[in-house]
Amino acid sequence: MPDVVIAFFALGLLAGLLKSDLKVPGSVYDILTILLMLSIGIKGGLALHSDQDSIHLGQLAMVGALGLIIPILIYPVLSYLVKLTPANSASIAAHYGSVSAGTFAVAWALAETAGMPLAPETTLFLVILELPAIILMLALHQRRHAQQGGSMAAIWIEALTSRGVILLMGGLLLGWAYGPKGLAPIEGLVVDGFKAFLALFLLEMGLCTARVFQPLPWQHWRLMLFAALAPFPLAWFGLGLGWYLELPSGSILVLAALTASASYIAAPAAIRAAIKQADIGLAMLAALGITFPINVLLHIPLLASWLG
Repeated sequence: MPDVVIAFFALGLLAGLLKSDLKVPGSVYDILTILLMLSIGIKGGLALHSDQDSIHLGQLAMVGALGLIIPILIYPVLSYLVKLTPANSASIAAHYGSVSAGTFAVAWALAETAGMPLAPETTLFLVILELPAIILMLALHQRRHAQQGGSMAAIWIEALTSRGVILLMGGLLLGWAYGPKGLAPIEGLVVDGFKAFLALFLLEMGLCTARVFQPLPWQHWRLMLFAALAPFPLAWFGLGLGWYLELPSGSILVLAALTASASYIAAPAAIRAAIKQADIGLAMLAALGITFPINVLLHIPLLASWLG
């Protein structure tokens, strides 16, 4: 049987494809994302609290470099093989160089369920990998097309103050500073409730995925094929670096899941504002409609069973 959180995604996907009236209200979804991001950050902070000397800046720098290498390699594939416009190539390279918080949460949950050890700094992988690809592709596009739509400093500020980054880093600092005793009054909700938040979040993601496919856009078959195949080679960037750094198996799983994922929250907001010619619908089709369900339903469970 698959992990229960994956079953919730499948339930949402099925309900959406059957055109059920099931929906998660927008306000509830916002609360779920806040609690989920806080929970991830706090769990990482608690691990750091118990192992103060665990952070290795050199390792984190190497992880961050993947956020620059992956979009540079993907961009020509999107341009010449998938045959996208320069704007859409930059957009989708940014989405795939960045990472999915939902995919991170699924990989983390599967690692915990399987008893796979996680390094204390694993939460930082999500924060570090979320931004570099977005910034790089925006800079590349602005340089090639002489856009004056905003300075890179403004883009950095907007990215670093986004809801996801604030919640992850804030939770990390709270967990690290207060430790298990200080967080005991809210532990039942924020820490122990992690899987419940994730299950309901994935229910909504299943509904969203179904909406992307109605109707199925066959005219974008090249992009859909790319989105279906890309997670498998991209995961090897995380696997290879994880083995090189001798990370514990749970952290290798999470890092591989991150490099195999594509952003559908942070990247769309940044790209929509900075690259006016990009079709965000194409990015959502690839990242949320195809890559996310393939990772959640198939790829990450296979990686977890292999690494476990």
